[in-house]
Amino acid sequence: MKNIFLLLIFTTQFYVLGQEIKMPDNFIEKPIPTLESEEWYSLNHAGYYYYVKMHKGKLIAEKSTEEYNAELKIPEGKLIAENNGEWGGKLYFQPKNSLKRIEVKSGNIVDIFKFKNKIYIVEGLAHMGSSSGAIYELIRQDNEFIYKKILNFENDAPVLLTNFRNKVYMVSDKNFYEIDLRNGTSDKILENQFWRGLYPQSIVIFDEKNIFVGIRGGIVKINAKDKTMNFYTDKK
Repeated sequence: MKNIFLLLIFTTQFYVLGQEIKMPDNFIEKPIPTLESEEWYSLNHAGYYYYVKMHKGKLIAEKSTEEYNAELKIPEGKLIAENNGEWGGKLYFQPKNSLKRIEVKSGNIVDIFKFKNKIYIVEGLAHMGSSSGAIYELIRQDNEFIYKKILNFENDAPVLLTNFRNKVYMVSDKNFYEIDLRNGTSDKILENQFWRGLYPQSIVIFDEKNIFVGIRGGIVKINAKDKTMNFYTDKK
């Protein structure tokens, strides 16, 4: 019986990872808009974002006017990111059973990410034609947090990170990367894309061919294997 149960799990996982993930019924594929085209400006002024997530093997997309603020629960409490764009930001630690917030680091913290039992924080800012950011490893030491820089971006602004098995992917203000956190290197998969100025807010990965990014006014589907993408927006 145990062997049959394990076989069923393996078969189900293989099916989920190998299949094409269906878009929600209210979405339709559209041509990828050119940066600063009429279609792009329509998305830029949409006034809402799509947040993507996985639920029971299906893609779910929820519309919201709120911007993403990262949080991560840890055994000692919670890490809270604050990103105020050109007005700065901070990373806070809130101890368990306390309302007090302790500042850990200043900077525009756009994401907090756990991978292989390590915690990483992502910093990024794109403003007035300039962009920059970095990825740091966050370390708990003697009841305090210290951080060390893993990867620096001088001409790009990181936004979101996610992982699938042993690979880490990052969405920036205009590019899409595969990240090697161990060696502190990055490989650019998609470059100078239309979502610059469309503020990616969420990312979910089913497998390397089905990576979805929620942006202002729509959803981007990325195939990291083939280095291709598709764009979807709601039917009107």
